[in-house]
Amino acid sequence: MAAPILSDFTRLTSADLLKFKRYLIENVGRSMEGEELQIGDRAEFMKQRLGEVYIQTKVNLPEDIRKQIFDDILDELTGFGPIQPLLDDPDVSEVMVNGPKKVYIEKGGQLTKTPITFDDDDHVLRIIDRIILPLGRRVDADSPTVDARLPDGSRVNAVIRPVSIDGPCITIRKFRKDKLSVQQLVDYGSLTNHMAEFIRACVIARLNIVISGGTGSGKTTLLNVLSSFIPENERVITIEDAAELQLQQDHILRMETKVASVDGTGAVTIRDLVRNSLRMRPDRIVVGECRGGEALDMLQAMNTGHDGSLTTLHANTPRDALSRLETMVLMSGMELPLKVVRQQISSAVDLIIQQTRLKDGSRKVTAITEVVGMEGEVVVLTDIFKFEQTGIGQNGTIIGELKPTGIRPIFGPRLEAAGFKLGAEIFMPAGGLGLGQRR
Repeated sequence: MAAPILSDFTRLTSADLLKFKRYLIENVGRSMEGEELQIGDRAEFMKQRLGEVYIQTKVNLPEDIRKQIFDDILDELTGFGPIQPLLDDPDVSEVMVNGPKKVYIEKGGQLTKTPITFDDDDHVLRIIDRIILPLGRRVDADSPTVDARLPDGSRVNAVIRPVSIDGPCITIRKFRKDKLSVQQLVDYGSLTNHMAEFIRACVIARLNIVISGGTGSGKTTLLNVLSSFIPENERVITIEDAAELQLQQDHILRMETKVASVDGTGAVTIRDLVRNSLRMRPDRIVVGECRGGEALDMLQAMNTGHDGSLTTLHANTPRDALSRLETMVLMSGMELPLKVVRQQISSAVDLIIQQTRLKDGSRKVTAITEVVGMEGEVVVLTDIFKFEQTGIGQNGTIIGELKPTGIRPIFGPRLEAAGFKLGAEIFMPAGGLGLGQRR
């Protein structure tokens, strides 16, 4: 490929610069073939080689244009192309590529369109391939969706045609380099000190806990915080579609699903991993997210001595979470009467923690709800803590208060047996009037 002739800078078009950029990428890439270098050395070598190839073209671009092209090329060759600066920005929590010319980010809980663009659909596809190929995953017309993760653990979902009508799309939920602590969640107003103390006691006392919430509400972040309370001397098995949990304990065994090979065989599902984990002498089973029939295996594990299990699911209220669990159990293929399913749930799950992303972008634990048991054919729930919205501020911020309902959980003796004697002030709202009721 001959170097494009770039003589009159005042008449340069974006097509001219794109052609020149591709020429440089192709030549630098060719010069790297056969080079066995460490990642850091490779990046430095590419930078040096790029300068040499540029000089050989005898093109003398204005410094601002040259620097921009060099940055773009290095991001392309050593990172993830145009979105690499967004991935490097610690304030960006989510990157959404809706097509080559539509790149959005979430920052501070708010969605914003960026000026960043890809060259075309093929450019987006190349970045998708760069993400998934090292992980042994694939995406094509027969398998047009894929879940993966970046080297730093960030969660990636990619969709291509024919499922994605307007071209390839990428959604990246970024991995925080600094793991959030429970105190930081308190400082952010996501929960109160009393709620944090109560949750910590529940985890250590080996209660089975389900974290419920909508997409992007912070379920995985909260699951990471809860898992930090698990004692160091316990064997923990984590099961996920794409590994992203950041457990800090030493005795961790992490398992991840596997997609089917090209011939449709070899898939390993969450359900397969949950079943297998029961043979691995777990003290705790942590499932990143329940989405289907594995819910039945998870409930059976909780009911057969595997106390202290943790998982998340998509639901907007604790009551919805129960309905979602019922649906997922029925997805297992077992023809169980609805009352039996509800009995399984009520005897297995002790606590539902509802995580919510509010309209102002803030994320809060809006309810901590005990699963009390059955009354007839209905599972009884009791709110222990609840968020009450009282208004909306001038700039759209949600005004409200996280407070106890005045009802103590019936599993209190289990907390005491684990060494936690929580005072009445934790459960009693200001003024002493209880807000809660069984429902």
